[in-house]
Amino acid sequence: MRTGSAIAVAALLVSTVASPARTGSAEDLARPPDTVEDLPPIVIGVSSVQSGPSRFLGEKLLQGSRAYFDRVNAAGGVNGRRISLIVKDDRYEPEPAVRNTNELIESDEVFFLFGYVGTPTLVRVLPLLRYYEERKIVNVAPFTGADPQRRPPYDRFVFNVRASYREETRALVRHLHARGHRRIGFLGQSDAYGKSGEVGVREALAELGLDLVESVTYRRNESAMTDMTAQVRLLRQARADAVIAVGVYGPCAAFIRDARLAGWEVPIANVSFVGAGTMLAALREASEDLGLDLTRSLVNSQVVPSPDDLRYPLVVDYRTSVAPSLRGFISLEGWLNAVVAAEALRRAGPEPSREGFIRALESLTGWDPGLGLPLEFSPTSHQGFHKVWLTRTENGRWVPDEDVLP
Repeated sequence: MRTGSAIAVAALLVSTVASPARTGSAEDLARPPDTVEDLPPIVIGVSSVQSGPSRFLGEKLLQGSRAYFDRVNAAGGVNGRRISLIVKDDRYEPEPAVRNTNELIESDEVFFLFGYVGTPTLVRVLPLLRYYEERKIVNVAPFTGADPQRRPPYDRFVFNVRASYREETRALVRHLHARGHRRIGFLGQSDAYGKSGEVGVREALAELGLDLVESVTYRRNESAMTDMTAQVRLLRQARADAVIAVGVYGPCAAFIRDARLAGWEVPIANVSFVGAGTMLAALREASEDLGLDLTRSLVNSQVVPSPDDLRYPLVVDYRTSVAPSLRGFISLEGWLNAVVAAEALRRAGPEPSREGFIRALESLTGWDPGLGLPLEFSPTSHQGFHKVWLTRTENGRWVPDEDVLP
């Protein structure tokens, strides 16, 4: 039976609930717990996707961050203050994201914005940050590798922890090129996210004297039941020998399904935003339904190491509190983001101002949150890391492939 229903059902069944977790330095952030009730909380504002076909991205990122913040609060807070999150659902659409951000700043009076998900949402929020410049509102650790918040005039309002899509796509292009692939095709979401990825792929190919053989798109917020046979046909007719996709787990899983059902076995690579764990779980479920292994020849770039890689103290600490079935790349990224934000809050002191918090973030130059890498925030750079990790599928699981530094 040829259907996308197995993928859609599998995506709904993937667990997304994370238990409270700890980081070894959480206790160091706090005064004795009995002081917490005496001080007002630090209120952080989040607008992200919490419903609809892409909701697992926002849910998992938030779960990882909340797990660490819960651990900090249980240990007495940051300098005696609890961290409180106000979360608003934007459904991965720009208009609700703008409305939510206005409410978070004007009505909720949050201390800073945190953990936004997606390029099309964040790029519409950036002008608001400029509008509220005098209030010193910054957006910390958005879940996007796009360029607009990394370049003037908006770079000073955003602190990016993760590597960029340019760095991820360059790593994927280099990986495929090293394995003999010269005719690379592109599948992208039809919005600013997909375009950002396409630009990165084209630039990386140009460095090698190459260009895309074909580029195809799909509409944002499509589901796993989407028919992707037309996109497969166009890329196959262009004789692509590998595909780089910049999208979300549902439609990207649908593309893989339709490619394999058509007998097209080229390598298919995705960037970190896809939600690799959810996508692969959906493909495993669909494989059982269809009697065909859909998990072969897949590659994924990541901006955090594997949640199973015990070489990293951050991962070891994350794993002590998060059950095996609940671990994943996105929740680990959420955890990392919270570790960085909490350390900056600690440095900002017991009576933090927004301006002091910005200075604290910029003081994190050289600080290592447990990745063996120095954070690169400074007064002249709000880009934290440039590291990209690659993973590949093996027996229906993601395994580390090789580390690539763009």
